[in-house]
Amino acid sequence: MRLCNKTESQVGVAIGYKSDNEWVTEGWWNISPSACETLVPGTLVSRYYYIYAVDYDQFGEWGGRAFMCTREKEFTIRGIEDCVARGYERTGFFEIDTGEQSSWTVQLTEPVQQGTGGR
Repeated sequence: MRLCNKTESQVGVAIGYKSDNEWVTEGWWNISPSACETLVPGTLVSRYYYIYAVDYDQFGEWGGRAFMCTREKEFTIRGIEDCVARGYERTGFFEIDTGEQSSWTVQLTEPVQQGTGGR
């Protein structure tokens, strides 16, 4: 599982996946503009992976509705329940369905800016 940062900003990335019937979240990878990084080495062991990323320069984010645990410093967290009660942050990740593929690359492009636009 690789991730390529196609933006002009430094990004921080966290990943969530199932390992031995247990959810695991890991972070942070700091990925430079136009660089790629391997998040999970080797052949994919799960069909679904979950990504959350932060744009450190523009303050945008890539997230979703799959809530998992994170924290500000480097982490490996087992389990996705009771994040706040366990002292972690509850963060929304977006889902990646890798199908039957043995490898996958996620391309991060410019995030949707928060708080712009209107009705």
